[in-house]
Amino acid sequence: MYRHAAGSRPASDRGPAVTADIECPHFECRAEQQARRLDAVHAVEWDIERVLHGRSLDFSRKFLPDGLSLLDRLDFLRPAEALRLSQLQGRTYAVLLARLERVIGATVLLRARAQVFDDKAAVDGLLRFANDELKHRELFRRLELLIDQGMPAGYRAAGITLQFAAGMLDRRAWSLLAFACQLELVAQAHYEQAFESSDELCPLFKDVFRFHGLDERQHALLDEFEWTSVHRELSAAERNHAVDDFIALIGTFDGVLRAQAQADARYYLQAVDRRFTPLESTCLESTLLAATRWQFIVSGMQHVHFRRLLTSLTTAEQSARITTALQPLLQA
Repeated sequence: MYRHAAGSRPASDRGPAVTADIECPHFECRAEQQARRLDAVHAVEWDIERVLHGRSLDFSRKFLPDGLSLLDRLDFLRPAEALRLSQLQGRTYAVLLARLERVIGATVLLRARAQVFDDKAAVDGLLRFANDELKHRELFRRLELLIDQGMPAGYRAAGITLQFAAGMLDRRAWSLLAFACQLELVAQAHYEQAFESSDELCPLFKDVFRFHGLDERQHALLDEFEWTSVHRELSAAERNHAVDDFIALIGTFDGVLRAQAQADARYYLQAVDRRFTPLESTCLESTLLAATRWQFIVSGMQHVHFRRLLTSLTTAEQSARITTALQPLLQA
């Protein structure tokens, strides 16, 4: 469904595990691989002012592409109502990404700390990665201010609290890097396969995700590299526990998506100019949940390159366990 991240390749294509000191030729190979990824990250340069300076949002246009919003399921909406719902969904899409950037940035810093005395190239790349995450959070913060100016009061970001973020960071690095990798692969794919081809979107909103996607393409490469590196460091039992953590992490995040869908439905129903039937209200909330699941979980788990990576880093039993546990969420 989604194209591979540029330059990425399955872990099975890589060289032998790295367990030796700095004099080992395998270490030199690893450093060279990381240096190439660092060069790729440095090749993408943009700043927030380039994207936002002097611009405003066009509230006569949609924010989120129909392929991500699932608006075609809500045929009872009038055109103006569908437009406002797309803008609400776009707001939530940006808000959730901003919250997740915080968790991913912290994950990257923890990984850099673990390697601070071992691999300068890896640490340099991870610190640049973390700095990009701070830039993204500021970009989304300023986008949120612009959105707030044109939408009714009362919007609420539900579920992703500091307590939730801390709970995620208690999970094993393997599971966190797997989660980050799928998110950044789909952020790139969402732009290339939904945003880019849509001419009906607000130009500024579209540009925000164009530039964000440029960074995520490179971040996915670094995530893949670190994820496979962590994998090689673990015993079979530790890998098994890491898979459990990944399943639990996705399940916990789905709870956030449920809370946000409920909050968004309440907000929207209060903001529109007419009453919906109970069946229509239920359909609205279920579609909001299905859309966010599609955006943040389903499209990631179905991403061709992520599936290939996950298969290469799990046993058949572990892969089946993940599929079974997440099956209820994959019906979006």
